[in-house]
Amino acid sequence: MKRTIKYLLLLPMIAGCSCTLLQAQFVQPYSLQQLKDSALKNNYALAVKEWQIKEKQAKIKEDEIKKYPSATVNGNYQYNFILGELTIPAGTIGALPLSSTNTVLLPNTDKNFTVGDHNNYNVGVTAYQPITQQAKIKTGLEIDRTDVALTEKEKLSISLQIQQAIEKLYYGILIAQKQQEEAAAKLALAQSRLQDVENALLAGKTTTADKAGLQAAIADEEQNMLKLKIQEQDYTGDLINLTRINATSLKLNDIESTVQPVIALDEYKNAAAGSNTDLQIARLGKSKALLGIKAARQSNRPDVGLVGGYFYQSGNPLLPASNPFVGVNLKWNLQDIFSNKEIQKQRQFQLKQAEVNLLNAQQQVNNNIEKAYRKIGHSQELIVVAQKAVAYQKEGLKIQEDKQAAGLNVKTDWLNAKSHLAKAEADLYSAQLGYLLAVSELKKLTGQ
Repeated sequence: MKRTIKYLLLLPMIAGCSCTLLQAQFVQPYSLQQLKDSALKNNYALAVKEWQIKEKQAKIKEDEIKKYPSATVNGNYQYNFILGELTIPAGTIGALPLSSTNTVLLPNTDKNFTVGDHNNYNVGVTAYQPITQQAKIKTGLEIDRTDVALTEKEKLSISLQIQQAIEKLYYGILIAQKQQEEAAAKLALAQSRLQDVENALLAGKTTTADKAGLQAAIADEEQNMLKLKIQEQDYTGDLINLTRINATSLKLNDIESTVQPVIALDEYKNAAAGSNTDLQIARLGKSKALLGIKAARQSNRPDVGLVGGYFYQSGNPLLPASNPFVGVNLKWNLQDIFSNKEIQKQRQFQLKQAEVNLLNAQQQVNNNIEKAYRKIGHSQELIVVAQKAVAYQKEGLKIQEDKQAAGLNVKTDWLNAKSHLAKAEADLYSAQLGYLLAVSELKKLTGQ
């Protein structure tokens, strides 16, 4: 009875361990596109660029408001402890002769009048509509829209760079895994040869030097496998960091090497001329510099605009209580004529920088397109040669398997053929993924 109770208590623990083991064994495989989508969705740099776009779009709306009349409301209250007085001296108006001996002064005595009230307040509203500055405001809006377009292109460039980084890490992991298979085959071959040498050593048919050499070879293969494992872990860590997937390890779907249609080199360059993000950013930089020069020239114009408003006051009898008004306002800082000349020089220098930057970007893009195009050709040649090598090694392995079945060879002969096949397959895999990476680079350069 006690033993039965003990087994019943252990059942939940066994079930829990089994579930944990199954979960550990099951790792969700990820495709290349899934990892790209996750990276684009969770990347911080792209999120910052998205907020910058919203910020610059709000700046456009802010500057558009400047086209319309600006209204200013003002008010003032003042308490006067001492009021002013208006004095009319006696006789100011004149004298009134009542008789030959009697003249009355007008006024007959000094007259004092209090001017104003202790409580003095006024309120008013003034509206100003700019006229001559409309052209400059329009230029400023064009600069704002150029900034938005620049930020959008920068965001696109970052997204293309992220996708390419994901592809490089993805292919790098797959290549490292394939190279580990090659290293494992070489390790198995070295271990088998060591076993043969140990057997021969027992029979007195070899020396300990041969054994030491094979032990060193085994250590080298183990070291190579460890390096490849560390490389795979580094790539996996970088891939998890870029995609921000909540996982400690990744299982990747294999890539089918499909031949992509390749057009003429000049067609890629023509496509890049209109679609490459770096060239688009350089052109927008040049356009922004030209708009800056235009805005500096427009700053020389005087600021002329219509003004109108309404003014109400109480406490000052010398002014009307209610006063609507309209007029024209002129404001011109003559110093701006001289300072704007220097600003125009600065903008001209910025334009020269933008022009040189555009030329440099065009040269760099063309060089990168030619490099990627050559890499595609080299990869295609390597794939053809590697496919032949794989076919030959498969044939050699088949021969060794047939000999082994007939008892005409030893295990090391079969493992040696298997090792050569694993190396040929790893070389073919690397060439295929290198080809796909070159195609991806060409697509990025042409803005696809």
